[in-house]
Amino acid sequence: MGSTGFSWKLADHPTLPKGKLVAMIVLDGWGEASPDKFNCIHVAETPTMDSLKNGAPDKWRLVRAHGTAVGLPTEDDMGNSEVGHNALGAGRIFAQGAKLVDQALASGKIYEDEGFNYIKESFANNTLHLIGLMSDGGVHSRLDQLQLLLRGASQHGAKKIRVHVLTDGRDVLDGSSVGFAETLEAELSNLRGKGIDAQVASGGGRMYVTMDRYENDWEVVKRGWDAQVLGEAPHKFKNAVEAIKTLRQAPGANDQYLPPFVIVDESGKPVGPIVDGDAVVTFNFRADRMTMLAQALEYEKFDKFDRVRVPKIRYAGMLQYDGELKLPNHYLVSPPLIERTSGEYLVHNGVRTFACSETVKFGHVTFFWNGNRSGYFNSELEEYVEIPSDSGITFNVQPKMKALEIGEKTRDAILSGKFDQVRVNIPNGDMVGHTGDVEATVVACKAADEAVKMILDAVEQVGGIFVVTADHGNAEDMVKRNKKGEPLLKDGQVQILTSHTLQPVPIAIGGPGLSAGVKFRKDVPSGGLANVAATVMNLHGFVAPDDYETTLIEVVD
Repeated sequence: MGSTGFSWKLADHPTLPKGKLVAMIVLDGWGEASPDKFNCIHVAETPTMDSLKNGAPDKWRLVRAHGTAVGLPTEDDMGNSEVGHNALGAGRIFAQGAKLVDQALASGKIYEDEGFNYIKESFANNTLHLIGLMSDGGVHSRLDQLQLLLRGASQHGAKKIRVHVLTDGRDVLDGSSVGFAETLEAELSNLRGKGIDAQVASGGGRMYVTMDRYENDWEVVKRGWDAQVLGEAPHKFKNAVEAIKTLRQAPGANDQYLPPFVIVDESGKPVGPIVDGDAVVTFNFRADRMTMLAQALEYEKFDKFDRVRVPKIRYAGMLQYDGELKLPNHYLVSPPLIERTSGEYLVHNGVRTFACSETVKFGHVTFFWNGNRSGYFNSELEEYVEIPSDSGITFNVQPKMKALEIGEKTRDAILSGKFDQVRVNIPNGDMVGHTGDVEATVVACKAADEAVKMILDAVEQVGGIFVVTADHGNAEDMVKRNKKGEPLLKDGQVQILTSHTLQPVPIAIGGPGLSAGVKFRKDVPSGGLANVAATVMNLHGFVAPDDYETTLIEVVD
């Protein structure tokens, strides 16, 4: 208990019983939007999800999954899987990623903290390298934050700065990289006018250079390493704008997949390889596509590819990307410390928990769900199962992904009688949606629906309860739109949308174990993902802690 009087014990719910199995299903990238041919969820055969939507009206509703509802700065910030699962698991809203960095930059605190003071040691005699996504997408990074960091670092003693840019085209329009590069070049030119030696040193498209995730393809990270650290790349240019414009002219070229390039001086020498004594900052605030590079920069023992030369550097992330691995060891902005997540409470109250997804979203139903912490709370009561994702192909090639395997594993866990809660993420809508392949995304949505059916059938067999929801939108709107909501055209072709959306997501409850009289309340109209945790605790027969966002359900006689 301790002197604070804190207790893990949850109060019993006044009317809802304990001991019913609860299946918590998260459909990744599954928002709710108007039905049209670019709404892959609408186009796909999804009889299971349709039956939930068209069933009892008080057992289905929408919740907010973007912006302030998940701790992001504005309502223009689309949700993502990390903040979404944080909110679902934590039951409260925490300032996230971009917002944390905004606060630290605005207050100047970033320059006082340990991380910045650590890299600052290199400023007197060496170079500061900044590596990250050059974009205003706000999902992984933001250009205005990079600009503030460039100004702040130079004001705090950095004399020589090199920027290693990754072009986006995934969270923003393809082709927007040229304008971002022009903005950045103007910023660097301004610094040069103040006597700072500041320039772009290398670049490449995010999906081909550096920003792989979940150890899908280390070659992507190696291409970045070769350009950023070794100063080696197949393409050499005098500046970033010229580089991007030229590389975009190749047939089929797009921002996401631009090949690596280095910037060279008049004599053809690369202007910014990373060498002993330099400082390096990866300025993305989102973790998933920075952790692989972070390992290469940080780990002495490393066998994923031949680094050739491993400079002795001072490295910091914008944030710490993995709290359990302590990766990186140094970071400029401290993470939200999410204590007392719903998962930890439930385990303390004897709820035996099974969590499952495939590799690309396994971290979401474990690490992010549990407040950015790896591992079990209690290995006696928990089992986490990761199904290996397909590797070496884009997800539209096999759009069914591992949905049915996830469904089968979860069905077996339910029928085993060993668990009180099963928690799964079905990734198809998001991962295939990101490819921009509309037909494949339709197939993906159908597969996800089949997996949900498999799990709901098992819930039915054991007399359990289900909660089906999503973490953010994606597959429900695959086209860019004008202010009126009409599809945007470019050269007579619709412009495909590969990013997440600002749409709300569905939540449905049901199952034979759901007590009569349980329905969604009408007095939480702006409910969001953070309200789900208290709801799930109620369904397990407990009352959520006082500081949790309120439950979405009530029991009426």
